[in-house]
Amino acid sequence: MVMRLRKLGTTDLQVSPLCLGTMQFGWTADEPMSFAVMDAFLEAGGNFLDSADMYSSWVPGNPGGVSEEIIGRWMKARGNRDRLVVGTKVRAQMWDGPDGEGLSRPHIRRAVEDSLRRLQVETIDLYQCHWPDENTPIEETLAVFAELIASGKVRYVGASNYTAAELDGALRVGGETRLPPFVTLQPHYNLVHRAEFEEALAALCEREGMGVIPYSPLAGGFLTGKYREGRPLPESRHAERAKGYMPEQGFAVIDALGGVAEAHETSMAAVALAWLLAKPAVTAPIAGVNTPEQLRDLLLAPELRLTAEQLEALDAASEGM
Repeated sequence: MVMRLRKLGTTDLQVSPLCLGTMQFGWTADEPMSFAVMDAFLEAGGNFLDSADMYSSWVPGNPGGVSEEIIGRWMKARGNRDRLVVGTKVRAQMWDGPDGEGLSRPHIRRAVEDSLRRLQVETIDLYQCHWPDENTPIEETLAVFAELIASGKVRYVGASNYTAAELDGALRVGGETRLPPFVTLQPHYNLVHRAEFEEALAALCEREGMGVIPYSPLAGGFLTGKYREGRPLPESRHAERAKGYMPEQGFAVIDALGGVAEAHETSMAAVALAWLLAKPAVTAPIAGVNTPEQLRDLLLAPELRLTAEQLEALDAASEGM
């Protein structure tokens, strides 16, 4: 099964309908396993990788940048850079000092060079603001992005974790100043976390023709069905966070997912991703896995066609979440 590519928003980038998240590389997946996951993803027709300079700085002994370094070594070893669309993100604190974090010109100019070096590339296809910086005018951020695009170090820029007001403001400033606009949005969006994106961001992204690449599409594993009502929590780093989805409605969503998955003889994870892919604004959910075996279930999603009745049942079960 080979994934058919999709146009990413208004760009000329053609991306797979699943984006491989790489936060776990160097954290819960060591380098050999990370290589195996990327090999399996590429073999299945996947070409879209998402990282961030800070991954995974929260792990003891990990200074950040490790995910980018692993991707860079893999691309060099395989000689496959020309087959991939590589995205990464900037904003987090990466060094000490007044410009150690944020979206200011000095921070971005240094951070992009660090990411290019770690990734071992000349150009980053999609460079994204990881979250807004209230201390830096958006004009300054977009102006340095314009410099990076002009120099060939970045092709396109995007945003992550922006509210509708923040995104609309940035798009308006870009239009008024003719600075490069955000062409993608990375929102937190899944079957049990809908309102944040659907209330205002979805319409804005559709209006602007933006590529939408939702993160946490499986709600930290909750939508795989491994958490069940009345059962003890499994041992997992996501278990505590999953408790937030476990009121009665969350398990009603799991029941609805299970029914659709059974009808298609597939996994709940594949159905949850197929539900996202049926949304007109969504281009490619970002899914992270630790092993090729975990990836195998997710690869079924792009070809899974849910009926109107099944989509309505999932929407009804998760309404208001």
